[in-house]
Amino acid sequence: MYFPFTAIVGQEKAKLALLCNAVNPLIGGVLLSGDKGTGKSTMVRALADVLPEIEVVKDCPFNCNPNGEMCEACVEKKKKGDIEVTKRKMRVVDLPLSITVDRLVGTIDIQKALKEGIRALQPGILAEANRNILYIDEVNLLDDYIADVLLDAAAMGWNVIEREGVSLKHPSRFILIGSMNPEEGELRPQILDRFGLYVQIEAVKDVDQRIEIVKRVEEFQADLIAFRKKYEGEQEKLRESVEKARKIVNEVEIDDDLLKLLAKTIVENGIKTHRAEIVTVKTAKAIAALDGRKKVNLEDLKKAMELALPHRLRDKPFEPPSPPKMPKDDNKQSQQHEDRPNHKHDQKQNRQSNQTQNPSSEGKGNNEQQFETADIDLDLSWNREKNRGGKAARGSRDEKATVIGYPHGHQVSNTIPSKSEQLCDIDLIATMRASAAKLKSEIEDEDIRVRVRKVRTPRLTVMMLDCSGSMAAMRRISIAKGVAKRIIENSYVKRDLLALTIFRGYGTEIIVPPTRKYAKVMSALQSVRIGGRTPLSSALQTLLMLAKNFRMKNKNSIVKCILISDGKANVSISGKSIKDEIQTLASAIKKDKIKFEIYDTRAKTIDPAPSYVKLLSDLLRAPVYKV
Repeated sequence: MYFPFTAIVGQEKAKLALLCNAVNPLIGGVLLSGDKGTGKSTMVRALADVLPEIEVVKDCPFNCNPNGEMCEACVEKKKKGDIEVTKRKMRVVDLPLSITVDRLVGTIDIQKALKEGIRALQPGILAEANRNILYIDEVNLLDDYIADVLLDAAAMGWNVIEREGVSLKHPSRFILIGSMNPEEGELRPQILDRFGLYVQIEAVKDVDQRIEIVKRVEEFQADLIAFRKKYEGEQEKLRESVEKARKIVNEVEIDDDLLKLLAKTIVENGIKTHRAEIVTVKTAKAIAALDGRKKVNLEDLKKAMELALPHRLRDKPFEPPSPPKMPKDDNKQSQQHEDRPNHKHDQKQNRQSNQTQNPSSEGKGNNEQQFETADIDLDLSWNREKNRGGKAARGSRDEKATVIGYPHGHQVSNTIPSKSEQLCDIDLIATMRASAAKLKSEIEDEDIRVRVRKVRTPRLTVMMLDCSGSMAAMRRISIAKGVAKRIIENSYVKRDLLALTIFRGYGTEIIVPPTRKYAKVMSALQSVRIGGRTPLSSALQTLLMLAKNFRMKNKNSIVKCILISDGKANVSISGKSIKDEIQTLASAIKKDKIKFEIYDTRAKTIDPAPSYVKLLSDLLRAPVYKV
């Protein structure tokens, strides 16, 4: 038994978003993002008790709608007039992070195919989820290949299974609800946009409410039956409210003036997707229906925009969502226009303030300075294509490893298992074929075949940023930060783990350890200061340490280093020649098969100070990009 929905303290926005989806599943689900232990999973599972009943075809494993889309078997039944209809409640179907493709989409029923000679499907999670809620806890940790399959099914509304020359399909329309802790990594934009609504969950800060939460949880755990009876009246009232809202939601109207106001607000917020208007209108109508009204008012629209727009406001996917600019009353528009801050003017004042607080210390290498990030128009794919004949640009996202006995990834073939390994991920079809080829009635050990799969190779990108005093000359650090910003954006697209290190003075500092929380890397990048000497050898040594630690946890992984520097060095870590140290460390980097790229920030003017860019490039066969 789950915690009663009406017993949850606070989190009114999240509860409203969930109820709107219960009223109108076409809204497209909701993403709950927030810290651990804030009740995200509890709310989703509690929703099941207030979901309305739906009509389904009796004994259909796909929950087919008798008045809508149906699987092939139900279509045949309907033609013969042999279809039976029953009612049952919608429910929450969990999608575990360890799920395989076969379990997600379903697979061919081998027994029926062999004995009865008919096409039959062993239903997967997508079959269970049809016309229900598909819940993914920690959705940002979902494997990419599983997410791709999920997105295809969500986009088409059908799940298509192709196995052993047999093709089957069934309807798969579900409400996608996800929860995540942003500290554990960002969510792919393709999945993010699939969620109709977004709610940022925050821990309750009111002392009395926190005390009430503790009391209710203790009471629930002590006697859950008595606790549920205590809230049964409120649960029934809410259940009736949702059912009534579902009956009238299609009759709810919204005035053209409100539609115009919505469209204007979305344009002013710079939102490009048309899904924003569509979802907002559906949500506003659901809110009105929950209140028993058939007319949307301005307050409904504002609440809907607060739920439907935040995750569509980001200039960059890894940036935290900002609150939308809400529509203003006409009689206050002129005054609010005067009070609206001038963004560009504020930026100029901030720059002047930074320069005042961090006076120039040119010529004083140990003093720290801070520079803004320059906006660099850097096309990374173009750079790689120009330097490597396009191979890296085309294959950078598709690097995969071949694995056996690991039930994840796409199957490419099958093989005889090693005798030293425990049997895992057996390919039943291939095993039966091997046995049948020998005209035997029983399967022997020598007939067993296991799947060979391709999985995406774990990748780590280490950014080494030169923050020494020489980077202040001609504002090289601003250019370097601009390059780093573009690389962070590129890493987000590829879903690479990203680490940020800076070297200056007499050592190297790991500012951000390997993470997929790209907003954290971007924030750290903006705050780095420069000054002091250039310990390039120390940076290379830190790279070797990071690569070693990463590969201890991730076998068959790829490590890539991006050095953003003018290539100068004047600090030895062993007291020996700096050039000898760099040669020794470069040999170790090459031996460890660490990919290396250099972004050279030197200007085209004559610079008498020696640079080790060419030496590193020659030793590591690393491409050099002039920025």
